[in-house]
Amino acid sequence: MKEAFKNRTKKFAVDIWRLCEKLPKSREYNAYCNQLIRSSSSVGANYRAACRGKSMADFINKLKIVEEEADESMYFLELLMEINDKLYKEMKALHSEVNGILSIIVASIKTSKNRQSQIKNRK
Repeated sequence: MKEAFKNRTKKFAVDIWRLCEKLPKSREYNAYCNQLIRSSSSVGANYRAACRGKSMADFINKLKIVEEEADESMYFLELLMEINDKLYKEMKALHSEVNGILSIIVASIKTSKNRQSQIKNRK
């Protein structure tokens, strides 16, 4: 599951890069594309870092960063969907993908917090 999710987040970042490559080149588009590329690639990079967490608390904190970066990716996709209707279908599919990633991360954070709480209660 861990490796599959690493691959999924990497594919998401590559797909975002490919989307941005198709968008017009202008100061305005470049500003949004740069942010989208940064946040989408941070999703996978920070998930990989979370997998190497030194403790449950470290793992949870790094997953929270993944959550923030996924949400930021959704935001910039939403802006671009309002601005450019030519690639709307592709952007909508990427928005759905990052929403799915975000749902998994939020569930993982909740599960991890519950485990952390159970471990503390046993002590």
